[in-house]
Amino acid sequence: HESAPPEYNERCDRYWSQVAEQLVKLGAQLGPVRHIYHESVHETGEAGLKLMQRLNAKSHEIARRLCAEGAALEALEQLELAAEVNDWERFIMLGFASSKVADLVRDLYTGVVKQRNEHAVSVIGSTMAGGEVGLLFAREGHSLQFPADIEVFSIVPPAFDELHRWLRDEARRAQTEDEAEEQAEAKPGSTDEAKPGQE
Repeated sequence: HESAPPEYNERCDRYWSQVAEQLVKLGAQLGPVRHIYHESVHETGEAGLKLMQRLNAKSHEIARRLCAEGAALEALEQLELAAEVNDWERFIMLGFASSKVADLVRDLYTGVVKQRNEHAVSVIGSTMAGGEVGLLFAREGHSLQFPADIEVFSIVPPAFDELHRWLRDEARRAQTEDEAEEQAEAKPGSTDEAKPGQE
């Protein structure tokens, strides 16, 4: 992203470059990608590619190249289910004062995530023929459960760990700076009030 630090963008570029390289190697072993699925994409073809471009320019570049080589972009999501999951996630991030409400919201969220995952797996199963190769772009830690007859290869290039380390280091650095500022503010005598006898 343009507003992100250069160090972050460099690591992201390296990550996606390595993803593309690993896809080429896998393609040489498994055959060409025939179907593409992308989290949060509920449209097919050109409309789906334009949506991908807004979501993630890097995955869009890969998908557009593969589509030019004969792959089809499928509509992984059902729009209403995906929107409902996103709404619950935003709600959960706000936090809760009541444990009863928190439990209720988490139960509702878990239920709609289950529906969303079942829909996504159904789309994959209904669009891929036996022996075909598909490519799925999904967030880390997704909970999709694939049928036993679908063999899954996860692409996790070295730059992925490097990016995670950088994010952890930056979070620790920011926390340390915040704690230092709080300690400085709490020190006695750090106010700007004038002492008796001073102008």
